[in-house]
Order: sequence, then C-alpha cells, then structure tokens
Amino acid sequence: MSATETSTAAAGAQAGRKLTTARAIAEGIGQEMERDPGVVVLGEDVGKYGGIFGATGGLLEKFGPERVLDTPISETAFIGLGIGAAVEGMRPIVELMFVDFFGVCMDQIYNHMAKIHFESGGNVKVPMVLMMAAGGGYSDAEQHSQCLWGTFAHLPGMKVVVPSNPADAKGLMISAIRDDNPVVYMFHKGIMGLPWMAKNPRSIAPVPEEAYETPIGQAAVVRAGRDATVVTLSLSVHHALDVAEKMAPEGVDLEVIDLRSLVPLDTATILSSVAKTGKLLIVDEDYQSFGLSGEIAARVAETDPGLLRAPLRRVAVPDVPIPYARSLERAVLPTRERIEAAVHDLLKA
Repeated sequence: MSATETSTAAAGAQAGRKLTTARAIAEGIGQEMERDPGVVVLGEDVGKYGGIFGATGGLLEKFGPERVLDTPISETAFIGLGIGAAVEGMRPIVELMFVDFFGVCMDQIYNHMAKIHFESGGNVKVPMVLMMAAGGGYSDAEQHSQCLWGTFAHLPGMKVVVPSNPADAKGLMISAIRDDNPVVYMFHKGIMGLPWMAKNPRSIAPVPEEAYETPIGQAAVVRAGRDATVVTLSLSVHHALDVAEKMAPEGVDLEVIDLRSLVPLDTATILSSVAKTGKLLIVDEDYQSFGLSGEIAARVAETDPGLLRAPLRRVAVPDVPIPYARSLERAVLPTRERIEAAVHDLLKA
C-alpha cells in the first residue's frame, strides 16, 4: 500500500457489509445530519425521489422537509439559498444534479460561493458542498454527459473532490461537509451502482459503518506497479484497473493512481510514482485541451522532466461535444480499449 492511502481505505476493505456508491454517499450525509443540526440538503428531487442518482435516498423520511428541501427548477435560486445559509453558519449540501447545468448558475458558484471568503478578507466562511453528477457512457448526449471537473479546478476558491468507489465516496462527503471552504463534490454516474445503468462491478463494495473522513488532497495508489504510472480519477480508475489486470499476464505491471481530489492536487504522489516507473499515462474523461491532463504534465515537467524515460501519453475526450450515438460516444470517451492502446504505445517508447 502507498503511504498516501488512508487508514479508511484499509478499514473499508475489512468491513463485512457492502454498499453502492449512492448508498454510501447518502449514509455519510445522514451521519453528518445526525451529528450537526446545521447540515441541510436542498436541490431538485433530493427529497421524496431521493436524488435522481440516489445520493440522498432515505434522508427525507429520516430528517423531514425542514432539513431536506425539494426546490423549484431554478439553479441560481437554490444555490444562492445554499450560499446564504452557509454564510449564516449552516452547512448546506446543494445538489446541482448534472454538472452540465452549471452555466445557468455560474455567477452564484464562482462570483459568490468561491469568492466571498476572499472578498471579506477571510472573515466570512462558506462551508458548503455543491454536489453534482458527471460523465457519459449511456447515450445522454452533449448536455448531460460532460465531466467538466477541470473547469471548476481552474477557478480558485473552491476545493474539488471526485471519488471513484463507495468507501471514498462516503469519507470524502464527510470531509467536504466538515470543511470550512466551499467544496465541489462530483460523482460519475457510472460508479453509483444504479440498477438502471451499466453496472461497474466495483460500484458495490465494503464501507465502514462508522463516520470517517477521507482526507481531501490525498491521492491513493490503488495498484502498485513498476512499468508505467497511470494517473486518473473517477470511473476511469476502474477502466485503468481492468486494463492493468488484463495486461498483467503479458508481464506488464501498471501502477494506478486515483487522484480523488483535484483541488488540492496531490502532486507528490504523482511525482513519486513517476520517479519509480519513468513512464506516465494520464487518463481523464474531461476535455483534453487546457485541462487536468495538461496540468499534471506541466507539474511533472516543471519539477523534473528527467523523471520521464519516454514522452508521456494522454487519453482524454477530444475537443468535441459528447455525441449521442453510442458508437461515436465510445469513440471519444477514455475506454478500456483506448487506455490499453496507449499503454502499449507508451511501453514501446
């Protein structure tokens, strides 16, 4: 195990019960609502429906409509409501539903939620979690399939976390709620364990029953290896692990890093791994240009370009809207096939 892996991951591996990622998120929120009466949840369909991706299931029944608020379809209004509540000392969790909807409420997110602490000279805190779904793979086209975590990471003032598995999803949610900064919490639909989506076999996994924190800003080495480093996050972690398992009988030993947080970004873990393997593949379901993959490449180059014994490779979404047609969507997403081809290309270099 890497030194960057937390004790919560080990605890999760030893736990007897298993939860879906959706259920793990809801459990983490519920435990914080029990602990702190200032924690509230609001957004579209977060109450009776339990969130369209299941992240708030069961909370309305347990905590009632005064703490779990179904809002009108006005993202600007209910995100503004969450900001006001946070400024006044509460700890709201606001679900935006799809990250693609950020355009209608970006003024509230970036000119208010992210900046109030700075504008007040550090005197006003905004302890708020902005939760949203991201990712494609199920033919929902260009307005419901983007990731865009690189967009939020680019804008200062917000922490950005992206779990890949149930145990981290719960731990990162609890950490985000307890954090005094605004935290953008993004989950990929493909990791949630929902019955109406293609099942990821790792989307149901052991999760400790007690409340615990997964530290924000710590990556995890989820598979140790010696031949090349694959740095990725979210659903792509599972694609990378699948490729690593497939290539292992061929004598290829891949190290896979799950970033878990984009802001802060755990550069030290990336550099340590690349120093060992000498080869780097960055896999990102966000757009390639001006994004996370370029930032990671720049940090490696700025620190010590001599760490790389071959030019790095990137597998990301090309600079086109996500297509609706299944075949075209698969062509742009970072699939297992694209990752495996990139690994072969990297190892030949």
